[in-house]
Amino acid sequence: MMGGNPNQIAKQMQQMQAQLAKIQESLGSETVEASVGGGMVTIVMTGHQEVQSVVIDAEAMDPEDPETLQDLMVAAFNEALRKSQELASQRLGALTGGLKIPGLP
Repeated sequence: MMGGNPNQIAKQMQQMQAQLAKIQESLGSETVEASVGGGMVTIVMTGHQEVQSVVIDAEAMDPEDPETLQDLMVAAFNEALRKSQELASQRLGALTGGLKIPGLP
């Protein structure tokens, strides 16, 4: 059972919720960049896992070998997603103190 003043606990929870909302909002404007294949494919993604841009080097577009470009795209998207999730985890970790809270990255 948690000790302490219920009003104080409620106030702390409200403050935490406000901080969480602020962090989640800021993640929408923060970006990460993933580049693979020596810069052949670069993806920029927000902290909300929304793709901002995809840049494909002309050398990666070989009509005789579409599989290589496909592989590069998959690798770049996966790396951007990983970095975006890591960014969210870092930002939210400052608030949660490393606690694993269901529903949060």
